Amino acid sequence: MRKETLKQLAAETAAKNVQDGMVVGLGTGSTVYYALLKLGEMVRGGLDIIGIPTSKQTEEIAKAHGIPLSTLEKHQVINVTIDGADEVDTGLHLIKGMGGALVREKIVAHASNQLIIVADESKLVEALGTKSPLPVEVVPFGWQATQLALKQLCDRISLRLVNNAPFISDNGMYILDCHFNAIPQPAQTEQIINYIPGVVENGLFVNRAEKAIIGTASGIQIREK
Repeated sequence: MRKETLKQLAAETAAKNVQDGMVVGLGTGSTVYYALLKLGEMVRGGLDIIGIPTSKQTEEIAKAHGIPLSTLEKHQVINVTIDGADEVDTGLHLIKGMGGALVREKIVAHASNQLIIVADESKLVEALGTKSPLPVEVVPFGWQATQLALKQLCDRISLRLVNNAPFISDNGMYILDCHFNAIPQPAQTEQIINYIPGVVENGLFVNRAEKAIIGTASGIQIREK
């Protein structure tokens, strides 16, 4: 099956976990897009939910499809969040943030009773960092010094650019993409990176996902803690 079909199958399967009365975290990315379409269809069919978007992009898509939205200020506890990932390892640890929304995604994940990850099988890895760079959101002030400190940890690092200008996150920050051969100790690496002054947050999501719904050529695969 085509990759987009696998994404859609995973996302639509995840949407079945959403029930009436839930506050639902709405992730960001190409796979979550299909979950938003399905949730919009379910809302039009009578499903009563409140969505908490993790990015301005997701907010726009959700509004376009009629999903009622609110904020974490009004709903500090989220029943379930559906989000994507750039890598998923065998322990359900993740790399996220290639879509640029990692800070808000981690805040929403932390506020959630359950985090469900949707992805196609190309995102599965034995060790984090083997396919995707690790995004690190940083304060623009002195970002070169922050980059120098991060460079001691990874093999290669680059400032994310869009049209030859720095990519700006929804929080007004820059993103540095850190390339590793592998990240054998993701929990320790997450803490070390976040200890560097200038770092806002990084894309390592350790012990946060309870379930991953993976679209594979042989059908849906569900991995749980």
